[in-house]
Amino acid sequence: MKISATKHHAAGYASVLMVLSMGTLLLMLAIFSYRRAVSAHSTQSAVQLRVDYQEKEDAILRSIVAITPNRAIRAMRHMSESENAANASLTWEGIFTDALALANAGQSISSDVLAAISTGQTQISANSGDSPPGDPDEIFKSPENPDAHVAAGINRNLGPRYPVPLNCNDSSDTTRDSVWPIISNSKKYGNLAQAGVALPVANYQEFNLINYPNINFGYSRPGQPFVAKRNWWAFDINLSAQDSAKTRITNPKRSMVLSIYEIPSQLAISSSAFMSLGRNAVGATWGDINITGGVFAGRAVVEGNASLSAIATRRGASIGAQSSVGNMSFESDPFAPGLRESHYLTSGDFFPVSLASESGRAAFVSINRGADFFDRFSHEPEVDTLSSTTWNQYSVGALQCAMRLDVVDTVSPADKTPSALRFSYFKNGERQELVVPQTANSEAGLPQGYIPCAGANQSHDFGTAVVDVAYGGNGVFAFKTAVTGLVTFNEATFGPLPAEIPKYGYFKPSFPFEATTLPNGKNCIAVYPQRFANFLTALNADGTHINHSLVVNVDYTIATGSANLSKPTIPCTDLDYGLVLKECSNMSSFTKGFSLVTNLRLYLGDDFNITPTTPPTGYNPSSAYYPPCSIFAPEKRYGVDVEPLGVNLSGQVGSLASESAASPVRPLESKTISGASIDGKNIKANLRPITHPAELPPVSMMNWLILIEEIRGE
Repeated sequence: MKISATKHHAAGYASVLMVLSMGTLLLMLAIFSYRRAVSAHSTQSAVQLRVDYQEKEDAILRSIVAITPNRAIRAMRHMSESENAANASLTWEGIFTDALALANAGQSISSDVLAAISTGQTQISANSGDSPPGDPDEIFKSPENPDAHVAAGINRNLGPRYPVPLNCNDSSDTTRDSVWPIISNSKKYGNLAQAGVALPVANYQEFNLINYPNINFGYSRPGQPFVAKRNWWAFDINLSAQDSAKTRITNPKRSMVLSIYEIPSQLAISSSAFMSLGRNAVGATWGDINITGGVFAGRAVVEGNASLSAIATRRGASIGAQSSVGNMSFESDPFAPGLRESHYLTSGDFFPVSLASESGRAAFVSINRGADFFDRFSHEPEVDTLSSTTWNQYSVGALQCAMRLDVVDTVSPADKTPSALRFSYFKNGERQELVVPQTANSEAGLPQGYIPCAGANQSHDFGTAVVDVAYGGNGVFAFKTAVTGLVTFNEATFGPLPAEIPKYGYFKPSFPFEATTLPNGKNCIAVYPQRFANFLTALNADGTHINHSLVVNVDYTIATGSANLSKPTIPCTDLDYGLVLKECSNMSSFTKGFSLVTNLRLYLGDDFNITPTTPPTGYNPSSAYYPPCSIFAPEKRYGVDVEPLGVNLSGQVGSLASESAASPVRPLESKTISGASIDGKNIKANLRPITHPAELPPVSMMNWLILIEEIRGE
């Protein structure tokens, strides 16, 4: 047997150096990959934290918008300065503290949601920024003073990034505006604001033309001029700085401006009421109705063949299939998601139907006092307010009127015929009162209507007013009729009178008011606006540029009224007094316009304000100019002596009814003296918006637009 030799192969070997090198390389690659992953995770975490903080800040800002108007109103209310506990919550610090709580900015996920997803184990949050919001002093800073929360936009310019400021000549309001949100009539447009408004501030201090902000709420179109006054406060917000030690990130501060636009009602139809547009009470569609510009309502039902340019509401609108808004018809909900965005993409135009709640960091508040707006006796005096303008002065039309006419007594408890009227007016800037008997003169021997005006040997200048005058006393008088100018009350003017009697001078003007009755016997007060200019001249009172508005009420108070009188009811009844308005077709003697406010049923007995006049200097309207006038009454009827066949309206209409009412108001509904509805086809209307502050009447309804905007760097 042959045995072959064993075959040997070359031996292999492993280099320790190579193994170590390859291992080190792989380890470094793993470490690098891990560090990249950790870095990416950290970056993603930081980005998410920054987004988290911004979303929290946005929630806080929305809460500030919701809270601020209420606190501004409370700062105007009775005892807001003296009540320290409530006072603290009205400060900017209190507003910001409550906004942090309301926004729940210290918790990324609510306890209810956390409990719902719990597995029964202890939950650990990996969000290092999920912490209590901390001290508002550290989150909110004034851009000009680190020790304050806000910088008020009054009396100095904060630079080109910020809006133009208002002027404020009330030292109290100026001091408090950076501590509390102050809305006050003392804030006006001055020279510092001229660059940011369209009209000369010397002529239009109260309200001016400014651009409407770029928001979805269509009270006006973004960028278009509208009549308003802009109060604003600037602050910086940074929520992340308080957690920087834990999160190791700090977002840049965000510069914000909070604005409260004061907007007098200026649309063709403007009211916070629940309104029905397009049909009358019996269901007939509107007739010859022309509406220019937009409409605002608390809630609205648009029906029939109504055609509107735009409609803005607080609580929504229902639009019938036959109606149109902005040349659009709506088969379904006009607020359906995506509808507005689709309209923007296809047409590039502003969506004509809008809700206040669609505008993000914005809110719209229509200031509606309801029945209280008409009655100045239903309000207690307000003292110790933080703002120099009290809430009632600001929001109650009856308290804003320069002239007052009150029923103060009746013939007897059974006979409600007014026996005395009290007239109040301004003379040299001071309020004066005059009681005018309606049944018998207080001075024996004088016919009804004579008013004392001068002592013996004194003079009174009646200007251009034509009056009758009397001189004497104790039932012995001498008379002169149809006199004007300066009259000296002495015997040289009136002839000899008994030396032993005390003497006084009297005059009898053509009164612009009197007690009267309707053909059906209803007791009323008649007002004749065209007589006021001469009447005020005869009283040596301030002119109609000061005495430009009138409130007519019944004084049912114990202190100054009569036990025979009671508070008028709303809705009005036939048992209450009425107010008749006559001699009112030419209102040109009221150079600043005229406003009438009453809590009585109003009967329009003549054409009202149909005579054009010369517009104010610097205002050139495209059509005839009429003195700006407003009438506020809980109910109006047309006709006094006869039943009218139709009504022709122009200007603006509104309502003080509530948006929560079960039944809508119909702003164009018109009734005759008897209460019968005027046929819709006999109602013509040409309604248009106010586009210039020269068109504002002395008394208007007020709205607030509250808005927070971020001020970007250059």
